[in-house]
Amino acid sequence: MSLTMPPSVPPAATAFAGSSVVLPDCGNIEAVKSVALGCVACKLNETRQHVVFSDGNPQAGLMFIGEGPGAQEDETGIPFVGRAGQLLTKIIESVGLRRQQDTYICNVVKCRPPGNRVPTDVEMQQCYPYLHAQIHVLKPRIIVLVGATALRGVLGNRSPISKVRGQWLETPFPAPNGGTAKAMAIFHPSYLLRNPSPNEGTPKWLTWQDIQAIKRCYDED
Repeated sequence: MSLTMPPSVPPAATAFAGSSVVLPDCGNIEAVKSVALGCVACKLNETRQHVVFSDGNPQAGLMFIGEGPGAQEDETGIPFVGRAGQLLTKIIESVGLRRQQDTYICNVVKCRPPGNRVPTDVEMQQCYPYLHAQIHVLKPRIIVLVGATALRGVLGNRSPISKVRGQWLETPFPAPNGGTAKAMAIFHPSYLLRNPSPNEGTPKWLTWQDIQAIKRCYDED
């Protein structure tokens, strides 16, 4: 399986630059979550209702990472439960995977940016230690980057999704087998809601190709 190295992959040693977050035990995901639930590292804490840490199975080996919580996620404390989240669940289930058992879902930032705007670089930097811990503690074999913000926030890659989707991207993150996790970027479900045509070559059709490729990799490893 060929891997494409994306530009500007940040080395793990400098991943915490710009963040004031201190984690007491990065080997314990519940300890990380406990710190996140009380986080005041950036101004998003001033407008949030809930910290949205994760959903699904920490042992799944298949991690979906999105941009950040929306209104319904902020209300419930669960990622990807709004219209876009419901579509993501359908995408996952379309290849026989189960959201709660077979995937772990989180976001680049854990608090909702006001008005659902894109998180700023400062907000992503402040929140990155939590995401870094989620990846390094849980060691997923496959990381699905849901949208351009996730691609940029996780791998430092500012390419449009249309340019990198369908490719396996190399990551610096250790996998359980001693290698590194594989990553693939897909269109964000909110973009698919705005572009609902299933015709060949459309974003929705391309996403169907991508989730099938992800499932094949999931079954192979």
